[in-house]
Amino acid sequence: MGSDEIALPVLDWLLEGADGIAELVAVYTQPDRPHGRGKRVTANAIKERAQARKLAVRQPVRLDAAGLEDFAAFQPHLAVVMAYGHFLPRRWLELPERGFFNLHASLLPKYRGASPLQGALVCGERETGVTLMKMTPPMDAGPVAGLDRVAVDPLETAGSLEPKLARSALRVLQRHWAALLDGSIRLEEQDASAATYTRKLVKADGVLDFAASAEELARRINGLFPWPGTAIEVGGVPVRIGSAEAVATAADDPPGTVVAADDAGLQLATGSGVLRLLRLQKPGGRMLPAPEFLRGFSIRTGTRILSRPMPELVRPEPFPRPAGP
Repeated sequence: MGSDEIALPVLDWLLEGADGIAELVAVYTQPDRPHGRGKRVTANAIKERAQARKLAVRQPVRLDAAGLEDFAAFQPHLAVVMAYGHFLPRRWLELPERGFFNLHASLLPKYRGASPLQGALVCGERETGVTLMKMTPPMDAGPVAGLDRVAVDPLETAGSLEPKLARSALRVLQRHWAALLDGSIRLEEQDASAATYTRKLVKADGVLDFAASAEELARRINGLFPWPGTAIEVGGVPVRIGSAEAVATAADDPPGTVVAADDAGLQLATGSGVLRLLRLQKPGGRMLPAPEFLRGFSIRTGTRILSRPMPELVRPEPFPRPAGP
């Protein structure tokens, strides 16, 4: 069960026979959705890969009683989940003989919830990874079967970290695969007191408050690229940011003031330190290194960039679940 490209290495391995000791009988993924500027309804990469191998694909809108009956007909021994996007009811979790196991893109109990990869980057973690855990009704709270750790590079973005975690997920699953199937897997309860929580990201999360420190702003910019992405407005034009870093320089200017726009990039004063924007993109253009961007889009020193309050992305208690339709 999966809906995002991060799950493709695991799917490919399962499709190739999973060490010859299991057979993949079905793939569950999210319904087809509109994508791109034209909002054309398209299948996700998981569905396309499964259909290319003539595998049964299910895309339920809701995991209801009828769907459970259909799921039971596959007589599942074990279910593997990564970035599926549906909350799994208890009756589903209890059906496979060996249970449901989730590959969660953080080192649990930190960053439970819908955006663990981004949460780790926004909070400045130097190490993250993937946790293999048995699923229980409290989301991401089940006992842990294993971890795989991944170092976070200084200018890591969500886009560059995702393929690393995709490979990490495959490693931890392969390491414990035989034990999952024969029921000998050893499980360790999570420390609930150390848990932190994330939520589903939305486009409105891409705003910046320059009263924050340069370090916090750089982490947020990198952690939210490419989705939902962050942007500033210059002369009424939205300018998307692809990468940023904090500079160990003091600035006396008000937060949001452009203090330099040159071959070193676009630099802005913040509540603490200077923020250097390294990659920029105007509407309809390509993402460019900031010096190249500035040669075709002039931004004067002293320009004041508007700040907006930044929504909370990580907290020590669960976020409220969105209301249903």
